[in-house]
Amino acid sequence: MVLSVSSLSDVLVAGGCVRPTTLLAGLRHGAVAPQRFAVALLLSGSGLLVEPFAWLQTLWYGRAIQACACPDDLVVVIGHWRSGTTYLHQLLAADPCAATARNQLTVAPQAALVLKPLLRALLKRTMSQQRPIDAVPWGPEDPQEDEVGLARLTMDTNMAGIAFPQHYLRNFRRSVLNSSAAFERHLLEFTRLTWLYEGAGKKHLVIKNSAHTARVGLLLRLFPRARFVYLHRRPIDSVRSLTQVKQRLVQLVGLQEPPSNLRQVEETAAAHDQLQEAFARSRHLIPKGQLVEIAYDDLVQSPLITLERIYGALGISGWSMAGGAIAARIAKGKAYQAEPVVLEPAAEQRLQDLFS
Repeated sequence: MVLSVSSLSDVLVAGGCVRPTTLLAGLRHGAVAPQRFAVALLLSGSGLLVEPFAWLQTLWYGRAIQACACPDDLVVVIGHWRSGTTYLHQLLAADPCAATARNQLTVAPQAALVLKPLLRALLKRTMSQQRPIDAVPWGPEDPQEDEVGLARLTMDTNMAGIAFPQHYLRNFRRSVLNSSAAFERHLLEFTRLTWLYEGAGKKHLVIKNSAHTARVGLLLRLFPRARFVYLHRRPIDSVRSLTQVKQRLVQLVGLQEPPSNLRQVEETAAAHDQLQEAFARSRHLIPKGQLVEIAYDDLVQSPLITLERIYGALGISGWSMAGGAIAARIAKGKAYQAEPVVLEPAAEQRLQDLFS
C-alpha cells in the first residue's frame, strides 16, 4: 500500500494512534485479514509511538483529569449518521463560548495534553484539506465526534464495526446498543479530558456522537442535566449515504476486507432501525426542556434560524455573541457542494425495497 503524506495523515486522523491494549482487545472481536496487514501495522505502530507520551500524560495529568469538573449540562448532538450531525456540530462549535472535541484531540487523546502543540502543528502541515469520506473541508481545529477519540481508548465503540466490517452488526449490538462499565469509565474520562483540553474560558461543552442516540440513559446517569439535539432525516437518504461512508472508512482503516455493497445496505438499514428503536425506548427519560428535535431539511435550508431555535429551546446562553460567529461559519460553508451518493444498481434496488 503506497500512501502520500496527506493520505497517511487521513488514516492516522481517522483511526491511528490506537493504544496497544485497545488493539489487542480488538482481536477478540475479529481477525485481521492478510490484505490489511499494512493498515494494521500503521495503526499499531503509531499507537506504540505515542504510548510513552500516554504514560507521561497519566503521570502528569491523571489526577487533574479525574478531578476535572466538566459541565453536567452539556449539549449532545444525536441522531442517525448522515442526518446533518456533522454540520450542526460545526455550527455549534463556532460559538466562542463552546468547547468540543476536535481532530487535534481525538487523534491521540491518551497523549493530547502532553503533545498539544506538536499535534496541532503536525496535523496543520499534513492533513488533507477535505475529509476523505465525504469531501467536507476539515483541519486540526475542526470538531470531531467523541466516538472517534474513544476508539483510541477502548474497542467498545461503533468504530469496532468499521475496523472489523465482516462482523459489523455483532459489534454494533455489543458496543452501541449495549455498553460496559469499562466503556462508561472511558466516556467519563474522555469528556473530562475534552473539557480540560478545550474548556478554559468556555461556558458550555458540546458533544456530537450518533452512537449516543442509543445511550441516552447512560448519558443522563453521568450528566443529569444533559441537553439533547436530535436530528432526523428521511431514513433511505441517511442509510444510502452511510453505506457509502462506511465503505470508504473501511478502505481507510478497516482490518478486514469490506463487505459487498448489497450486504452493507442490508446491515446499515438493520442498524438504523435498531438505533431509532433504542432512542424511542429511552426518550421518555429526557426531562422536559432538555430535548429539541430538528429536521435535516430545516438545518440545511435555514441554518441560522434553526440554531437560534436550538439555543432558545435548550436555554443555551450567549446567543447575542454566538449568532455572529455561527453566521460567519455558515457563510464559510456555502461553497461546499455535497457529493452525490451513488450505489451499485443491485444495492440501490435493495435499498429501495427495504424502505418502500
